Amino acid sequence: MIFIPLPFVETLFLLTLLLQMHRRSDDGLRDQPLFALLIGAYAMQSVLIGLRWGYGISAVLPFQAVLATVIATLAFLSFYDLASEGSIFRTWTTWRHCLPTATVVLLRIVWPEPVGLVIILVFLGYGAALTWLCLTGPDGLVSSRLDGALRSYRSLQLTAAAVLMSAVADIAISLDFSWSDGSHAGEVVAVGNVLALLALGAAASVASSGATVHDRGETEPTAAIAGSAPEDVAATAAAVDALMRTKALYRDTELNLGRLARKLNCPARSVSIAINRVHGASVSQYVNNFRIAEACRLLSETDAPVTSIMFDAGFLSKSNFNREFLRITGTSPTLWRSKNHAALMA
Repeated sequence: MIFIPLPFVETLFLLTLLLQMHRRSDDGLRDQPLFALLIGAYAMQSVLIGLRWGYGISAVLPFQAVLATVIATLAFLSFYDLASEGSIFRTWTTWRHCLPTATVVLLRIVWPEPVGLVIILVFLGYGAALTWLCLTGPDGLVSSRLDGALRSYRSLQLTAAAVLMSAVADIAISLDFSWSDGSHAGEVVAVGNVLALLALGAAASVASSGATVHDRGETEPTAAIAGSAPEDVAATAAAVDALMRTKALYRDTELNLGRLARKLNCPARSVSIAINRVHGASVSQYVNNFRIAEACRLLSETDAPVTSIMFDAGFLSKSNFNREFLRITGTSPTLWRSKNHAALMA
């Protein structure tokens, strides 16, 4: 019987995620190149793990070490890009993240002994950086589509935890080699890495589905509003309300916090703070309140299918639409329509 290591099966799963990313975007994988590269790196690492622990090919170890640092770096950059109003590659400081990988490559050539420790430090560092991004909340992902901001945020949390757990697993493997000559290392690597890569791949796929392409410019900005004083916060909140009501901006399915802030010509953080303080809600919840109100209007005034109304109101995901509709109205769109039609007929 042919033996197929479990990591190879995982590779097929990750490649399927890549194919799904390609199919759901008009520009293929070019819309979210970092997430595409990240899932590709996960798939490649899974192949290397299968070769090492499935067939005992130790020659892949140097490539595993280098690819591990690439994965940690890409995981951070993917979500950091999602938390940035513009492309992160417009600044030279982004390229300093090549240093961890370059360091490991150099050490493999001149001094291999500390490579394991360096990889652990890289994962701890990027795990901490991802955790720091988590502290900003869903509104911190300013380039994430508001329809999928919460899912992207959950993916960020999962990725931060997985990267930190990878560092813990590496420490456990090092201790196992020190105490019992690596007798349990194979099990730790096989189980730990397979589960981690599966979780990370799924998280990256979900996060990329909620991302939007960075805008190259916005037209018709309003007067600049900034500041965190009560009067500034109130003015910003009023400007957002006016924009929503007069231009129905909530109907834009690709709307994100960054795009909304550019419409107002003020920092994304100012918009987030204003909505949080005045309305007591996240930006996505605030916008979804308008979307659900519009959906209710269409449900009561038209006979259009629920799916069509979902898109007209600004939602792309049926699960998000149903969840937000339930949160605000306490029922499903179909039941809401039937109850309101019955009330009108009475």
